[in-house]
Amino acid sequence: MVNELQEKLRRWEEARRPAGAARTSTGCEPLDRLFPEGGVARGTLVEWLAEGEGGGALWLALMAARQACQEHGPLVVIDGRGTFYPPAAVMAGIDPQRLIVVRVTLARDESWALDQALRSGGAGAVLCLTDRLSQRGARRLQLAAEAGGGVGFLVRPASVRGEPCWAEVRLLVEPCRGIGGKKGTNGQRTARCLAVEVLKTRGTLASELAEKKRLELEIDDETGIVRVVARLDPAAAHRRSSGA
Repeated sequence: MVNELQEKLRRWEEARRPAGAARTSTGCEPLDRLFPEGGVARGTLVEWLAEGEGGGALWLALMAARQACQEHGPLVVIDGRGTFYPPAAVMAGIDPQRLIVVRVTLARDESWALDQALRSGGAGAVLCLTDRLSQRGARRLQLAAEAGGGVGFLVRPASVRGEPCWAEVRLLVEPCRGIGGKKGTNGQRTARCLAVEVLKTRGTLASELAEKKRLELEIDDETGIVRVVARLDPAAAHRRSSGA
């Protein structure tokens, strides 16, 4: 595993194009506005926190990773949970020829693979599904991302929301309250509604986030298309239901 990953990253680093913009889009303009200066900064980490595997955090991270990899090398996925499904990345628009999946079981292997992928400079983005990142390890990854100039997307459990954050942005992704998503005529879910909230941004204290940054998105389960959910204010909803 070690030699194979090193060789793949070396080849991509040699062939990669000159670096473009310092920031990239997440693939969703409203989501971009949750980030400082309107996009994902290269050389940083982004944390996506969620409960369980189907919360939508991984899909949003894959969309952002696709954008980050367009001109900067492959997507390297470090799968510490053993649950990553490569066809999901393809559905998100990622070229399977530009996808490297590293499955690890030991914490030390996960830490090493993450550090090497971020530090190498050969990866356009690195995505990791992890439940076992220490504060020391997070700091080391942040330094590795700065050194390599890529972007690290960490999908982590929501239970770490109160821990110190070394990422540029920490986002919480959870189901929208009061909206259960759309269902087709057969009763099967066809879309899900997610609330994305900024918990922390680097250099900003939680107490300084006076205006809570929060966005509600709907993901079509068949096409993967993401759109903003437009909620009616209570008065408008009452008028519509009463036919006024």
